[in-house]
Amino acid sequence: MKLGVYTAILHDKPLREALEIIGSLGLTGAEINAGGFLPTPHLPVDDLLSGAVTPQEYLATFDGTGVSIAGLNCNGNPLHPDPEVGPEDAEDLRKAIRVAGLLGVDRVVTMSGLPHAHPGGQWPAWHVNTWDSGYLDSLDYQWDEVAVPFWTEIDALAREHGVKVAIEMHPQNLVFNPPTLKRLVDKVGATNVGAEMDPSHLFWQGIDPVAAIEWLGPLVFHAAAKDTRINENCKIYGVLDERFTRIPLSDNPTGLGGKHVVNKWPEDSAWDFVAVGRGHDVDFWARFLQALEKVDPDMWVNIEHEDVEFGALEGLQVAAESLRSANSALVR
Repeated sequence: MKLGVYTAILHDKPLREALEIIGSLGLTGAEINAGGFLPTPHLPVDDLLSGAVTPQEYLATFDGTGVSIAGLNCNGNPLHPDPEVGPEDAEDLRKAIRVAGLLGVDRVVTMSGLPHAHPGGQWPAWHVNTWDSGYLDSLDYQWDEVAVPFWTEIDALAREHGVKVAIEMHPQNLVFNPPTLKRLVDKVGATNVGAEMDPSHLFWQGIDPVAAIEWLGPLVFHAAAKDTRINENCKIYGVLDERFTRIPLSDNPTGLGGKHVVNKWPEDSAWDFVAVGRGHDVDFWARFLQALEKVDPDMWVNIEHEDVEFGALEGLQVAAESLRSANSALVR
């Protein structure tokens, strides 16, 4: 498999230096942020679209590094009802698709988004246990009136630019597991929308990522390498642990658009994101890569580092070593 890094963890470094770090880890791909929740220090989106920077000028940064673009990332909430968030994230996704086409990149990673519960609502609403018929009424609205029209447009735009959009199955989104991914594809009749297989969010939901790959088959377009450790406290708090707390604005919490910011993770958490190999062993990751290879042997699998127990470079080294070992163990 082709292995790389999502470069958000290296946003404090110039692109060329980030590429050299990736190459030093024995990896060959860089997934570059193109908008959404995070800034775009490694990609001059507007300059590329306006022609102020040509694709050739931008791609010259990669020359001699042994690293190529392994997709663009534009995770955000394009369906958010806040007018300072949803429209901007939606436009970022459209721009990312157009820039990908200019650069000859055929994968854009994003999230499905999550709208309000009903017309006029002001906050996204995530319905995951719909025992009350009212929740199903709300889901019908969220899917048929909000998500399907938007994703029909995005599917057509991606097709026009020769891009496939890979949706990360993520909590607080309409698409958060394999069945909801397939539901979106079926409702839209999509040809250019599928899954980014990030196992980290599947682990804590109790989903087997290998079984998920086999079930989705060719709908898996792209993959992330991020691990999850289920902690002892999960026996009490469960996987739907809601004990997040506010981070004072004076501490500069990560912004999510408009007035929205990231909250503080529980200190005695039920589960944590960890570097590849720290939640599941190399045998699992070899099976994960093997399943992806059966779908597409040319698929990119990019490390996403969010293990707070390691610094950026240390965490990438741990993850890269585990992932390379898993890749070497594939039976061919």
